[in-house]
Order: sequence, then structure tokens, then C-alpha cells
Amino acid sequence: MDIRKLYINGEWVESEGHEYIDIENPDTHEIFAQVPRGNKDDVDKAVRAARAAFETWQYTPLEQRTALMEKVVNGLESRRQDLIETITKELGSPYKVSAEVHTDPFILEAKHYIKVAKNFPYEERRQTSVVVREPVGVVGGLTPWNFPLEQIEKKVVPALLAGNCVVLKPSQFTPMTAYILAEEIDKAGYPAGVFNLVTGRGGEVGDALAAHPDVDMISFTGSTDAGRAVAIKGLSNIKKLALELGGKSAAIFLKGGDWENGVNGVLETVMLNGGQTCNALTRMLVPEDETGKIEEILKRKAAEYHFGPLNDPQTTLGPLASRKQFDRVRKYIETGISEGARLLIGEVPEDNGSYNVKPVIFCDVTPDMVIAREEIFGPVLVVLTYKTVEEAIEIANDSIYGLAGAVYGPEKEANETARKMKTGTVYVNEGQWDEASPFGGYKQSGLGREGGIEGYEEFLEIKTIYDK
Repeated sequence: MDIRKLYINGEWVESEGHEYIDIENPDTHEIFAQVPRGNKDDVDKAVRAARAAFETWQYTPLEQRTALMEKVVNGLESRRQDLIETITKELGSPYKVSAEVHTDPFILEAKHYIKVAKNFPYEERRQTSVVVREPVGVVGGLTPWNFPLEQIEKKVVPALLAGNCVVLKPSQFTPMTAYILAEEIDKAGYPAGVFNLVTGRGGEVGDALAAHPDVDMISFTGSTDAGRAVAIKGLSNIKKLALELGGKSAAIFLKGGDWENGVNGVLETVMLNGGQTCNALTRMLVPEDETGKIEEILKRKAAEYHFGPLNDPQTTLGPLASRKQFDRVRKYIETGISEGARLLIGEVPEDNGSYNVKPVIFCDVTPDMVIAREEIFGPVLVVLTYKTVEEAIEIANDSIYGLAGAVYGPEKEANETARKMKTGTVYVNEGQWDEASPFGGYKQSGLGREGGIEGYEEFLEIKTIYDK
């Protein structure tokens, strides 16, 4: 593996542009690596390799495809320590979070995708036909920086298992995890061209992939604005699209619920990973006449999150991923104060060169405020109040987004409320994520699903053969 090269057609090759991107450790600000700044010519070379490989790869027996992926997943599992340390270094994530949030769940999910592939009904007899599901073709994977392994795994693993060829462009900020995957794919013995890695900037490599006439599908994860731009380019030649986009997810606290558990659940999504999580529960809706009780729990629980050495298992907070991200979050905190929201905890972070942002909780927030409507992508929680459950549901659904949500309250009422939320996933009380279930959003939170059998189906086309 040579991180100053691209992986195209089964070989580590120089970029056509011979330029490089610095990779910064957000914690130390050290430039610890450089990767190629790929360009349109590199994309074209990778797509040609993938297109040629697809001619035979699509007919490779399922048993061979799953056996190769099992080798890759076993390789990732054996390199768990490398993955954890790499994610800690390139994302600035505390070691414990890199292990338990970024690595272990998605090795598990990759194993589940193999099970799905083995048991998937690729052919189904209807009245006078056979409905066949077959690979889409060449898939362009565009992944974000905030979950370096997860978002690569959710695209590359099911796409290859389904018989597609892949050109992957990881985030320019966190590309190192992708190199570990590429090395394991190379070691597993995949045919040349089936998987290709082209690093670079989104506006260069990403745009070239999205617009390329020989790419059949784009699977993108990122902001809604970026996803819209990718979709426009992809639809210029009617590609299949899978888009996992932004969120401003609401957690509704019902009277009579376990609010200690609820606050724990909300803060885990908002504070872990520095709030840089698309499905973070960043809007907290509480009964108007019980705000005092909620605020006391919030202050007590938020105090448990703290900075420290990233390799210390007690450290729960790390820096934001970049200077750009720090400036963005800082501006939103200033906006919240100017809008009249009350700071329960936190402050405007000092511009002292660090990317650290202490947890911020705003109270006295109204639904029309910018901080209640736009995705901040930092450790910032806004608390809104409601008079009736119907009003809470209305506030929760009053968003351009619909990615995730939660309800904490008496079981029957909580489940009834969850069914009225217009969002792709909802956690009820102590409900937990599992690798067999789909993830994705309503409205401007995206198109399609990742995870589970539904996430596998995204990488298949449907053909009907009328044979009698």
C-alpha cells in the first residue's frame, strides 16, 4: 500500500495530476500524511477499468463473491487496531469512540451484508414471468468525513457482493481508512478493476464521477446541498441515485417517561463524535410545564462529557474535524445567542487555534430560530417546549429533514407518537440500533436506504422476463 498513490485496475498508480492533499490530525494539527489530489483523468481511468471488469464480474458466482468479501472482512477484523488508531488520528475522535462507535459496529454490519447476499431472492416466479434482480453496473461511491469506515462499508460491501464494480472517492479529510480497505481488497484477490480508489476533492473527483457517462449509479452521503448538486449532475444522464443527506432530528419527551434515560440517549447522539452525526437528536421537545426538571437533568448529564487525551478511555470529547467545521459551529452558537436563545450550558468557543467546542445547550428556543431549523453539525442541543403531544408532533415534523427521531415516554403512547413522526428511523425509549435494519430519510434527508436487506437492494436492478 502506498498512500501517495491511487488504486486503479488492481494496481497502485500515480495520479495523472501529480498533486497531493495534506491530511491533518485535528487534535495535534500535525500534517501526518499526503494522498493524491486525483482529477478527471484519474476518474476516467478508474471508470474504464471498472467498466471492463464488470463484463465478467457480474457473472461471477455468488459463492465466489461472498468468499472474497469474507476475506476482506476477516482482514478488517484482524486490523481492528489499525482502524481505530487511523480514525482517531484522521478524525480527532477519542480512542474509545473510534472503537465502539466507528469500528466495531460496521465490521459487524459487513458480516451481516454477507448473510443478506447469501440468502437474497435474486429470482422470483410470478404468474407468467420471472422477476430477476441483477447488479446495476459501475457504482461511484462518494463518502463523507464524519464516519470514515461506516460510510465506506455501507457502499462498497453491498455493491461488490451484489456483483457491481466500484470507484470509491472518500472524503479528502479522512481518506486513510479507505486505504486500509483497499489494501485488504487487494490482498483478498479481487479481479483487477472491480474496486478502484481515487482520492481528491469533491468538486473535482466527486463531480467527475457524478457526471461520468459510464457510471451507472452514485451512492452519496453528505449534506443536503452537496447531495442536491451531485444528484443534478447524476441525472444529466439518468443515473440511479442513493442519497443519505442531512438531518435535524427531534426527540419528544412525553410526561411519565424515563427522562434520565432519554437525556442519556439524546446527549450520546449530540456529544459523541462532536455532534458531527447526521442523525443526532439535536432538537429536544419537552412539556412546557416541566422544563425546570429537564434542565436540571441536562446540566448534570452534560457534565459527564469532557475533553482529555484521545487515547484515554475516559475521554468522551475530541476536537471537531477541521478548522472549517470549528468556524461553522462557532458561528451557529453566536447566531443562537443573537436570536435570544438562553445558554443553559456552554459558551462561544475561543478562537485560540484549538478545534475544541464544549457542549452547548440552548433553552427558550422557538421553532422559527435558525438554530432550530438548520443542521449545525456540532455538540449543540436546542430545547423547545410544547403544550400538547399533538403540538410536539407538529413541531417535530416541521422540518425540511426527516432522517431520525426518538420518543421517550409511556410505552403505548410513545409508540403511537413514533408512528406519527415523518422520519426514516425512530428510537422509542431503550430501542437500540441493529445491523439488520435499514437507515435513511424522508423529505430532504435523502433517497433510498442503507443497511439491511433494503440497503443491499439499492445496488440491484429489476428485470422482468415473460417466459410463458
